[in-house]
Amino acid sequence: MTSSTTNNKITLPQDGLSVHQVFSQQNGYTYDDVIILPGQINFDVDSVELKTKLTKTIELSVPLVSSPMDTVTEANMAINMALLGGIGIIHYNNTKEEQAAEVRKVKRFKNGFITDPVTLSPNHKVTDIDQIKTKHGFSGVPITEDGKMGSKLVGIVTTRDVDFVKDRNTSVKDVMTTDLVVGHDGCTLEQANEILRKTKKGKLPIVNEAFELVALASRDDLVKNRDFPLATKNFSDKRLLVGAAVGTRDSDRERLEALVAAGVDVVIIDSSQGDSHYQIEMVKYVKKTHPNLQVIGGNIVTARQAAHLIEAGVDGLRVGMGVGSICTTQEVTAVGRPQATAVYNVSKYAAQYGVPVIADGGVRTIGHIIKALTFGASAVMMGSMLAGTEEAPGEYFYKDGIRLKKYRGMGSLEAMKKGGDHRYFGENERIKVAQGVSGSVVDKGTIRRYVPYLLQGIKHGFQDIGVKSVSDLQKAVAEEDVRFEIRTGAAQTEGNVHSLYSYEKHF
Repeated sequence: MTSSTTNNKITLPQDGLSVHQVFSQQNGYTYDDVIILPGQINFDVDSVELKTKLTKTIELSVPLVSSPMDTVTEANMAINMALLGGIGIIHYNNTKEEQAAEVRKVKRFKNGFITDPVTLSPNHKVTDIDQIKTKHGFSGVPITEDGKMGSKLVGIVTTRDVDFVKDRNTSVKDVMTTDLVVGHDGCTLEQANEILRKTKKGKLPIVNEAFELVALASRDDLVKNRDFPLATKNFSDKRLLVGAAVGTRDSDRERLEALVAAGVDVVIIDSSQGDSHYQIEMVKYVKKTHPNLQVIGGNIVTARQAAHLIEAGVDGLRVGMGVGSICTTQEVTAVGRPQATAVYNVSKYAAQYGVPVIADGGVRTIGHIIKALTFGASAVMMGSMLAGTEEAPGEYFYKDGIRLKKYRGMGSLEAMKKGGDHRYFGENERIKVAQGVSGSVVDKGTIRRYVPYLLQGIKHGFQDIGVKSVSDLQKAVAEEDVRFEIRTGAAQTEGNVHSLYSYEKHF
């Protein structure tokens, strides 16, 4: 048999499956069940842009949201998430006054200024300074008349004031510096920096006309906070954006008013099963009383659930049920859906109405974040991935020589005792049924290093797929240019670290 050559171009076979073919199977898939096939790289990684939408009107520079859990998001986390281009959602396992206070801290934050510094009174002891240094890592503490912010400033204590004090029970009033260098309320970051440079001080108290402490500028923080080009801000007043969670009870309407008064930009109606009469009524109430306030509904996992909340007026949807690392909803109630399938189906439906989707739960790696965005989510909500960071609420502790922080599900009995049962419609039940657990996570350091690491990984993933932005990615998926394969258990094992006696992962 003779061979012959032709000028006909050989047709390339179509590798893999389209996203529709993947999710038209009669199976529910997790992120690990699906792998994205590579595209062509014709641009560098720095060309990738991660801008996206949280709601119909709120844009984020990066698609990351911190979860409204009491071991994840309070003011410190929300401030730093916003500075890095994402957003934080303040939990509501507290009183409405406490939650509103956390929102105000974020809205009052000025880049480079500490608006809620640790303070002491003149009657405190040097041992209190020692405890602050042990707990927080610094010892520059403003001293006010009653030891609280907003009180008259009477002195400041720094390391040089207490280093050589032998009797650690000495009163602060006997060692504090009273010859004070201060900045005045309204001074700019540049002015505060100039004062610190000229006076060679490490801390600069900011006072009002009555000499009451309103903020503190730190040389270290001024250097750290100098430049956050991706910060999520309100363009009119330059304040950081922040969200907060509310429930569906009548008392949550009072909580809503307190949050609006504090300046909240978006609220999440927080429920483990969001397709309820209670949530629909709450969404309608929010949109009627505060039509300009963005509201996100959830949690949901089906298009039918999405239809009900979209009809009620939500500006965004939160997708995920029983897939978090500390959540046992699927185990306890037998209700939920594998996360990849849930994100795809809800996002596909919601996109027809211009309603963005937040993928919430099931995210353990950078690859999971990329897959959530590929399947249609506009942003990804993170709980366990942020729980061990410095900015998360709670204290570090050591176990077997490893530095840890507590992390618990809002459906755990421990969280329910503080109010988390509202999320599970269980506040009036005499017998509490847990839908979550309490645990601990390893210290991840500050999110100011950790989040940029995550973002760089996401950019590399986009580059391997061959897309430059979230919108380009989702367009390419819809046009079937991005292809997928379903992985067997063996393929998943092969795609992870294997065949080693031991190994370490560093972040």
